[in-house]
Amino acid sequence: FDPAGFCKKGDENGFRNLRAAEIKHGRVAMMAALGGVVQHFIKFPGFEAVPTGLSAVSTAPATYGFAALFLAAGALELGPWSETPSKEPGNFGDPASFGQYTTEMRQRELNNGRFAMFAAIGIISAELLTGKDAVEQLGF
Repeated sequence: FDPAGFCKKGDENGFRNLRAAEIKHGRVAMMAALGGVVQHFIKFPGFEAVPTGLSAVSTAPATYGFAALFLAAGALELGPWSETPSKEPGNFGDPASFGQYTTEMRQRELNNGRFAMFAAIGIISAELLTGKDAVEQLGF
């Protein structure tokens, strides 16, 4: 199913790149949606004065934490988490040895990631419109 024609028929390399991007964006969106809710309730030591929501990124010391997170993610992307043609896109095995790296769990991850991309953009859009973080939008 590709109504926009992003992936040309028979272009396996192009499909692999798009699938890897979809999985990565889904994983980031799942963490973003969860983080949007959790940051309302949990503050790390030294970050008590940092506001919740998107304004945290532009407030020190959260700015330094964001920069460190950005650099760490970049290092992982270029190093141990880089894609290889010998494995399927997004396949980093079962690092925690839970025994859950199955086809069914891969499909669940893909579908949950797709949903999380909509959830994250909804949380961000609503916060930009109302000025309330993810939990405040629910009336809490």
